[in-house]
Amino acid sequence: MSIEQDEYWMRHALSLSDNAQQQGEVPVGAVLVKDNKIIGEGWNQSISLHDPSAHAEMMAIREAGKNLENYRLVDSCLYVTLEPCSMCAGLLIHSRIHRLVFGASDFKTGAVGSLFDLLGDPRMNHRVEVMRGVLAQQCGDKLSAFFKLRREQRKKLKEKG
Repeated sequence: MSIEQDEYWMRHALSLSDNAQQQGEVPVGAVLVKDNKIIGEGWNQSISLHDPSAHAEMMAIREAGKNLENYRLVDSCLYVTLEPCSMCAGLLIHSRIHRLVFGASDFKTGAVGSLFDLLGDPRMNHRVEVMRGVLAQQCGDKLSAFFKLRREQRKKLKEKG
């Protein structure tokens, strides 16, 4: 894959993160691509679905599995705006995704090099190729703006008493 293709699909994942933000969710988007075609896409929906597993990656991978009628998603590439957590990194291994491209690092819960490196652990039975930092600034800025707004909203609520 070229950097141009990676940036193209990451911009698509960023546009999906807008869906999450509109629902009051943390703005993370994911798109799963195979043969340069979308096979699944998703955005964070944990709050709206009352489902702690409804992360953007999970939603995209679930959709792709249904679309391909297969739980193995070989030769696919997942683009996600934020570094996957341990749950989602494990999902990439189990679904046999070939490649992961992510934008912003997550130093609090990231499991692809920031806090843990689940995908780099040699004891795992599947290897996922990883590309970090694609459109990292845009991805990080969107998350930072969301959390800044959320803090401001909470402060106003506290002030109202």
